Amino acid sequence: MTKLSVNVNKIAVLRNSRGGDVPNVVRAALDIERFGSEGITVHPRPDARHIRYQDVRDLKAVIATELNIEGNPIPSFIDLVMEVRPAQVTLVPDAEDAITSNAGWDTIRNRQYLKDICSRFNDAGIRTSIFVDPVVEMVEAAKECEAQRVELYTEAFAAGYKADREAAIAPYVEAAEAARRVGLGLNAGHDLSLENLAYFAERIPWCDEVSIGHALIADALYFGLENTVQLYQRALASTK
Repeated sequence: MTKLSVNVNKIAVLRNSRGGDVPNVVRAALDIERFGSEGITVHPRPDARHIRYQDVRDLKAVIATELNIEGNPIPSFIDLVMEVRPAQVTLVPDAEDAITSNAGWDTIRNRQYLKDICSRFNDAGIRTSIFVDPVVEMVEAAKECEAQRVELYTEAFAAGYKADREAAIAPYVEAAEAARRVGLGLNAGHDLSLENLAYFAERIPWCDEVSIGHALIADALYFGLENTVQLYQRALASTK
């Protein structure tokens, strides 16, 4: 079954809005693990507006599930990943001033650059994933970059889901099949929610992992954190 990795960035946003350490990001991550998540995702940015580099160090020291660190591989990010040695690093081409991730890599144009970075992380025993749009050519080129997985950027699927879910999922199925064909593992993330997750997992059951943060933390305001994590797990399990 597809694994759930919970992105805890929004918990850090709430903490940072008042200063101090409430809510505590590490405590929340440990609780999320206890409630059934199989991984924790963080996306530190240079301006530290949510997850901070020290949060990443603190989380790696205590969590029992997989830690996935997302981000643009600027020098400070690369140094952090090499220091912390997470289970997985996801390379995302976000600008420093981006509100959130808004595009996948052009793995053809940036092939050598990404290959050099992936090779360094692979040699350190860190699984590498490249964030890509649902485009077959970008998936295939990610293999040539020596990535071990791709993460499909699912905003377009989420945006089109209500109007025509079959049309919305079609390019993702094609990209996912390409990943499987060339021997890449498959992750997905961005705007996946309780509304659309089960259908995504039903159509692409070989997806290894989904990373979900914003929708899950928003749902937790109404349903409670423990119940919400379990609701997302049930959405994934409903496709079996």
